[in-house]
Amino acid sequence: MAEGHGDAKGATAHTAADGGHKAPFPPFQKETFASQLVSLTIAFVALYLIVSKLALPRVGGVIEERQKTIDGDLAAAQKLKGESDDALKAYEAELAAARTRAQAIGAETREKLNAAAEAERKTLEERLSAKLADAEKTIAATRTAAMGNVRGIASEAAAAIVQQLAGVQPDSKALDSAVNASIKG
Repeated sequence: MAEGHGDAKGATAHTAADGGHKAPFPPFQKETFASQLVSLTIAFVALYLIVSKLALPRVGGVIEERQKTIDGDLAAAQKLKGESDDALKAYEAELAAARTRAQAIGAETREKLNAAAEAERKTLEERLSAKLADAEKTIAATRTAAMGNVRGIASEAAAAIVQQLAGVQPDSKALDSAVNASIKG
Protein backbone atom coordinates (compact mmCIF):
# COMPACT_ATOMS: atom_id res chain seq x y z
CA MET A 1 0.00 0.00 0.00
CA ALA A 2 2.79 2.18 0.56
CA GLU A 3 3.50 1.93 -3.09
CA GLY A 4 0.02 2.99 -3.92
CA HIS A 5 0.51 6.00 -1.83
CA GLY A 6 3.77 6.70 -3.42
CA ASP A 7 2.21 6.34 -6.82
CA ALA A 8 -0.62 8.51 -5.73
CA LYS A 9 1.81 11.13 -4.56
CA GLY A 10 3.63 10.91 -7.79
CA ALA A 11 0.40 11.22 -9.75
CA THR A 12 -0.64 14.13 -7.67
CA ALA A 13 2.66 15.75 -8.08
CA HIS A 14 2.53 15.18 -11.82
CA THR A 15 -0.97 16.62 -12.01
CA ALA A 16 0.03 19.57 -9.94
CA ALA A 17 3.02 20.14 -12.16
CA ASP A 18 0.81 20.03 -15.29
CA GLY A 19 -1.82 22.27 -13.61
CA GLY A 20 0.24 25.32 -14.34
CA HIS A 21 0.26 24.50 -18.07
CA LYS A 22 -3.19 23.84 -19.34
CA ALA A 23 -3.89 22.54 -22.83
CA PRO A 24 -4.37 25.33 -25.48
CA PHE A 25 -7.85 26.29 -26.80
CA PRO A 26 -8.85 23.54 -29.31
CA PRO A 27 -9.28 25.80 -32.39
CA PHE A 28 -5.75 27.07 -31.85
CA GLN A 29 -4.17 23.62 -31.62
CA LYS A 30 -1.98 22.88 -34.59
CA GLU A 31 -2.90 19.23 -34.66
CA THR A 32 -6.67 19.90 -35.21
CA PHE A 33 -6.30 22.98 -37.49
CA ALA A 34 -6.64 21.14 -40.82
CA SER A 35 -9.69 19.15 -39.73
CA GLN A 36 -11.29 22.36 -38.44
CA LEU A 37 -10.72 24.03 -41.83
CA VAL A 38 -12.39 21.10 -43.61
CA SER A 39 -15.32 21.20 -41.16
CA LEU A 40 -15.64 24.97 -41.64
CA THR A 41 -15.57 24.61 -45.43
CA ILE A 42 -18.24 21.87 -45.33
CA ALA A 43 -20.42 23.99 -43.00
CA PHE A 44 -19.97 27.10 -45.21
CA VAL A 45 -20.83 25.16 -48.40
CA ALA A 46 -23.89 23.61 -46.71
CA LEU A 47 -25.02 27.01 -45.43
CA TYR A 48 -24.43 28.56 -48.88
CA LEU A 49 -26.48 25.82 -50.56
CA ILE A 50 -29.32 26.16 -48.05
CA VAL A 51 -29.40 29.93 -48.36
CA SER A 52 -29.07 30.01 -52.16
CA LYS A 53 -31.54 27.20 -52.87
CA LEU A 54 -34.16 27.74 -50.18
CA ALA A 55 -33.99 31.10 -48.42
CA LEU A 56 -33.00 33.48 -51.24
CA PRO A 57 -35.68 32.29 -53.71
CA ARG A 58 -38.32 32.70 -51.03
CA VAL A 59 -37.09 36.17 -50.09
CA GLY A 60 -36.78 37.09 -53.79
CA GLY A 61 -40.30 35.81 -54.42
CA VAL A 62 -41.64 37.84 -51.51
CA ILE A 63 -39.86 40.96 -52.75
CA GLU A 64 -41.05 40.37 -56.31
CA GLU A 65 -44.64 39.76 -55.14
CA ARG A 66 -44.50 42.90 -53.01
CA GLN A 67 -43.22 44.92 -55.97
CA LYS A 68 -46.04 43.55 -58.14
CA THR A 69 -48.55 44.51 -55.44
CA ILE A 70 -47.08 48.01 -55.18
CA ASP A 71 -47.09 48.42 -58.97
CA GLY A 72 -50.67 47.16 -59.13
CA ASP A 73 -51.75 49.53 -56.35
CA LEU A 74 -50.03 52.46 -58.08
CA ALA A 75 -51.71 51.58 -61.39
CA ALA A 76 -55.10 51.29 -59.66
CA ALA A 77 -54.53 54.61 -57.89
CA GLN A 78 -53.59 56.28 -61.19
CA LYS A 79 -56.68 54.80 -62.85
CA LEU A 80 -58.91 56.01 -59.99
CA LYS A 81 -57.28 59.44 -60.14
CA GLY A 82 -58.02 59.60 -63.87
CA GLU A 83 -61.61 58.55 -63.25
CA SER A 84 -62.02 61.12 -60.48
CA ASP A 85 -60.54 63.82 -62.74
CA ASP A 86 -62.98 62.82 -65.49
CA ALA A 87 -65.85 62.84 -62.99
CA LEU A 88 -64.77 66.28 -61.74
CA LYS A 89 -64.66 67.62 -65.31
CA ALA A 90 -68.10 66.14 -66.01
CA TYR A 91 -69.43 67.65 -62.76
CA GLU A 92 -68.01 71.07 -63.61
CA ALA A 93 -69.51 70.85 -67.11
CA GLU A 94 -72.90 69.90 -65.68
CA LEU A 95 -72.64 72.69 -63.13
CA ALA A 96 -71.85 75.23 -65.86
CA ALA A 97 -74.75 73.92 -67.96
CA ALA A 98 -77.06 74.13 -64.95
CA ARG A 99 -75.97 77.71 -64.28
CA THR A 100 -76.60 78.60 -67.91
CA ARG A 101 -80.04 76.98 -67.78
CA ALA A 102 -80.82 78.77 -64.52
CA GLN A 103 -79.82 82.11 -66.01
CA ALA A 104 -81.93 81.40 -69.11
CA ILE A 105 -84.90 80.42 -66.96
CA GLY A 106 -84.40 83.55 -64.83
CA ALA A 107 -84.23 85.77 -67.93
CA GLU A 108 -87.31 84.08 -69.43
CA THR A 109 -89.22 84.45 -66.17
CA ARG A 110 -88.20 88.12 -65.93
CA GLU A 111 -89.38 88.71 -69.50
CA LYS A 112 -92.69 86.95 -68.81
CA LEU A 113 -93.21 88.92 -65.59
CA ASN A 114 -92.29 92.19 -67.31
CA ALA A 115 -94.69 91.41 -70.18
CA ALA A 116 -97.44 90.47 -67.71
CA ALA A 117 -96.80 93.63 -65.67
CA GLU A 118 -96.84 95.74 -68.85
CA ALA A 119 -100.10 94.12 -69.99
CA GLU A 120 -101.63 94.65 -66.56
CA ARG A 121 -100.41 98.26 -66.53
CA LYS A 122 -101.99 98.88 -69.95
CA THR A 123 -105.23 97.26 -68.83
CA LEU A 124 -105.23 99.37 -65.68
CA GLU A 125 -104.49 102.53 -67.67
CA GLU A 126 -107.37 101.72 -70.04
CA ARG A 127 -109.71 101.17 -67.11
CA LEU A 128 -108.54 104.38 -65.47
CA SER A 129 -108.92 106.27 -68.77
CA ALA A 130 -112.46 104.90 -69.13
CA LYS A 131 -113.27 105.84 -65.51
CA LEU A 132 -111.71 109.28 -66.04
CA ALA A 133 -113.79 109.81 -69.19
CA ASP A 134 -116.92 108.68 -67.34
CA ALA A 135 -116.04 110.97 -64.42
CA GLU A 136 -115.49 113.91 -66.80
CA LYS A 137 -118.87 113.22 -68.43
CA THR A 138 -120.48 113.02 -65.00
CA ILE A 139 -118.77 116.26 -63.97
CA ALA A 140 -119.87 117.98 -67.19
CA ALA A 141 -123.45 116.75 -66.72
CA THR A 142 -123.38 117.80 -63.07
CA ARG A 143 -121.95 121.20 -64.07
CA THR A 144 -124.58 121.63 -66.74
CA ALA A 145 -127.29 120.68 -64.28
CA ALA A 146 -125.77 122.96 -61.65
CA MET A 147 -125.51 125.80 -64.13
CA GLY A 148 -129.12 125.22 -65.07
CA ASN A 149 -130.04 125.34 -61.42
CA VAL A 150 -127.87 128.43 -60.91
CA ARG A 151 -129.86 130.29 -63.60
CA GLY A 152 -133.09 129.27 -62.06
CA ILE A 153 -131.90 130.18 -58.57
CA ALA A 154 -130.35 133.43 -59.85
CA SER A 155 -133.58 134.29 -61.71
CA GLU A 156 -135.68 133.61 -58.65
CA ALA A 157 -133.29 135.52 -56.38
CA ALA A 158 -133.19 138.49 -58.80
CA ALA A 159 -137.00 138.48 -59.08
CA ALA A 160 -137.30 138.42 -55.29
CA ILE A 161 -134.76 141.23 -54.90
CA VAL A 162 -136.47 143.42 -57.56
CA GLN A 163 -139.84 142.81 -55.99
CA GLN A 164 -138.52 143.68 -52.56
CA LEU A 165 -136.75 146.80 -53.72
CA ALA A 166 -139.16 148.07 -56.36
CA GLY A 167 -142.28 146.41 -55.15
CA VAL A 168 -143.08 145.41 -58.75
CA GLN A 169 -142.96 141.93 -60.30
CA PRO A 170 -140.22 142.05 -63.02
CA ASP A 171 -140.74 140.86 -66.58
CA SER A 172 -139.45 137.29 -66.98
CA LYS A 173 -137.75 137.99 -70.36
CA ALA A 174 -135.92 141.00 -69.04
CA LEU A 175 -134.99 139.10 -65.92
CA ASP A 176 -133.59 136.13 -67.95
CA SER A 177 -131.53 138.43 -70.21
CA ALA A 178 -130.10 140.26 -67.19
CA VAL A 179 -129.16 136.95 -65.48
CA ASN A 180 -127.56 135.63 -68.74
CA ALA A 181 -125.55 138.84 -69.13
CA SER A 182 -124.41 138.61 -65.51
CA ILE A 183 -123.36 134.91 -65.83
CA LYS A 184 -121.41 135.45 -69.05
CA GLY A 185 -119.40 138.06 -67.31
